[in-house]
Amino acid sequence: MANLKTNSVTANYLNGSLSIPIPQERRKGNGNNLVIKGASGNNLKHVDVTFPLGKLIVITGVSGSGKSTLVNETLQPILSQHFYRSLKRPMPYDSIEGLDYIDKVVNVDQSPLGRTPRSNPATYTGVFSDIRSLFVNLPEAKIRGYKPGRFSFNVKGGRCEACSGNGYKTIEMNFLPDIQVPCEVCHGKRYHRETLEVRYKGKSIADIIDMTINQAVEFFENVPDILRKIKTIQDVGLGYIKLGQPSTTLSGGESQRVKLATELSKKDTGKTLYILDEPTTGLHFEDIRILMDVLQKLVDRGNTVLIIEHNLDVIKLADHLIDMGPEGGRKGGMILATGTPEEVVKNDIGYTAHFLKQLFE
Repeated sequence: MANLKTNSVTANYLNGSLSIPIPQERRKGNGNNLVIKGASGNNLKHVDVTFPLGKLIVITGVSGSGKSTLVNETLQPILSQHFYRSLKRPMPYDSIEGLDYIDKVVNVDQSPLGRTPRSNPATYTGVFSDIRSLFVNLPEAKIRGYKPGRFSFNVKGGRCEACSGNGYKTIEMNFLPDIQVPCEVCHGKRYHRETLEVRYKGKSIADIIDMTINQAVEFFENVPDILRKIKTIQDVGLGYIKLGQPSTTLSGGESQRVKLATELSKKDTGKTLYILDEPTTGLHFEDIRILMDVLQKLVDRGNTVLIIEHNLDVIKLADHLIDMGPEGGRKGGMILATGTPEEVVKNDIGYTAHFLKQLFE
C-alpha cells in the first residue's frame, strides 16, 4: 500500500486526492424528447423509453439487461434508416416520436480510424487536405506547377514509388510476424526529392506529418483553418500523437478521441445525437476525465450524448439515467428507473441505485 503515497496520477486517484467531481446541477435539456414505444427485441419486455434531448443520457444495468438491444439494435438502426437509408433492420418496436428534433446520429466507437496504415489523424480529421492546399499555394509550388495530388502519399506524382508512399517496406517472415523496415530510397519520408524541396517555414510536407500534435499547434498558430482542427485533437488530450501516425498503431481509446475531436471541430447545428457503447473500456481514470470533458462540451452545444456504461465515474455525471434490469437474460429487459442520478438513488430499486448511493453519502 506504500505505493498509494507516491505522487503519480494513478496513486492520486486511488488515494482520493484526485477524483472526477459530481456536477452541482443537472442540465434541464431543451424540452424535446425522442420516444420509442413498444420495443420488444430479444429480451425487451415491450418497453416505452423516453430520451430527453439536450442532455447527457447514460443507460445502465447488468450485462444482458437489454441495453445494447435497445440502443444498438433498435434505436440506432431506426435513426440510421431515417437519416442515411441504412439497410440494417431495427429490432421490433411499435413507434418512434421526436425524429424532427435531431438532424443526425453519430456512433463514436473504439474501432480503428481506418483499416490500413495509410489512414492517420491528419487524413481522418481532414486537416491533411488543408495542409496540402497550403503547400500548393506556396510560390515554389506554383512555379513548378504542383497540384494538391503532388503532396499526397496515396497517389502517384509526388510520392516515393519505391515504397508507394508508405515510407517503409514490409518483409514477410514465414513463421514470425512481418517486419517493417524504412524504405531505402526515401528513408521513411514517403515523398521523392522534388516534392520535399517545397518548404513552408523551413519544413517539408514530410517534416509536418512527422510532427506531434503539440508541435503542429505551435507551428500553425497563424493558420486558423488548420489550427482549429489540430487544436481540438490537443484539447482531447492527444497532443503526444503524431499527425501522420498510422491509425493501426493508435489504441481504441485514442481512436475514439480522434473521432470526437473531429466532431468537435465541425460547425454543428446543435441537434446531433451521439451514441457511445462503453467508451471507458481500457481507459485510465485521467483518460476518463478527459473523455467526459469532451462529451460535456458536445452537450453544452445543444447536442445529445447517449452512453451505455457500467463505470460509476461516468454514471454519476449523467443528466438523465435509464436503468435496465433487474437481471440479465430472461429476467431483464425492463426499465427499472429513470431520472437524475439523485432520483435513481431515491427510488432505491436495482443494483445501480445501490452502488450510486455509496457515492452520494
